[in-house]
Amino acid sequence: MIDTTFRVHPSPVGDVLIVATSEGIVALHPVDAPIDVELEHVAQALRSQPEPDDAAGGDIGTQLDEYFAGDRREFDVTLDWRLVSGFRRAALEAIREIPYGETAGYGEVAISAGSPGAARAVGTACATTPFSIVVPVHRVIRADGSLGEYGGRPEVKRLLLDLERAADDDPERAADV
Repeated sequence: MIDTTFRVHPSPVGDVLIVATSEGIVALHPVDAPIDVELEHVAQALRSQPEPDDAAGGDIGTQLDEYFAGDRREFDVTLDWRLVSGFRRAALEAIREIPYGETAGYGEVAISAGSPGAARAVGTACATTPFSIVVPVHRVIRADGSLGEYGGRPEVKRLLLDLERAADDDPERAADV
């Protein structure tokens, strides 16, 4: 059994659940269901019931606020990858390399992850990632340039991409970040 803690942080895309272990952040994503339902999914995966802690994940709340203000382009957090392995992890690691304000197709990510024919598997990795926002799965789009889904919330994907493009277009912010 591992010790896990959690907190909920407000954001422009709704409440963000942050779950941490002593190894780092093990889950971070906007919540769609009631918190107790979201926590039960994480608890089952970890075989450990997260306990509330306002310090869970360290300064990630500040980093999220900076990101949503357009003042942060990269997150400086330690991730606990225990819920991700194999190609899913390779795909998510490749997604971390997509520059702020840019996008890549599922096929491009598959190539970067070392499996050129695995575009659909990249989609699965994006859909099932425990790390939303800090691993920018919102930057992965369809080959035809359309957005695709984002956990059933394509409007959130559009908001995140628009936020990054707006920050990129602001010369003062681009120089500060």
